[in-house]
Amino acid sequence: MTSVTFDHLHLRSPDPEAAARFYIDMLGAELTGRAETPNGTRMLLKLGGITTFIEQVPPGTHSAPAMPYVGVEHFGLVVQDLHAVVADLKAKGCHFSTEPRSPRPGTTIAFVDAPDGVRVELLERKAV
Repeated sequence: MTSVTFDHLHLRSPDPEAAARFYIDMLGAELTGRAETPNGTRMLLKLGGITTFIEQVPPGTHSAPAMPYVGVEHFGLVVQDLHAVVADLKAKGCHFSTEPRSPRPGTTIAFVDAPDGVRVELLERKAV
């Protein structure tokens, strides 16, 4: 069987610097670098332990479609105290498309709207 490991998450944005600021200011990402590509700027971050690239798209690039659609729907980040994190992010101006809820015992989730149509699930898991 083929063995694989996760390498990176690659996002695209008309304003990668503003998108990077969101992930840094709101979700605690660390800026690890910046590069120039044929399309413009690429910001390099470490987000939740994941190498994350945010690359500039050329003018006129289509936005992400409205939900629902086929493809990547969201990515999830584990937090220790979801309600405290949500309160902190709301105080900073974050918008949540899904308020905290428990889809099953021991799991509480919320979805924050990130730049460029990206949805980020924040989840807290507790033993039941």
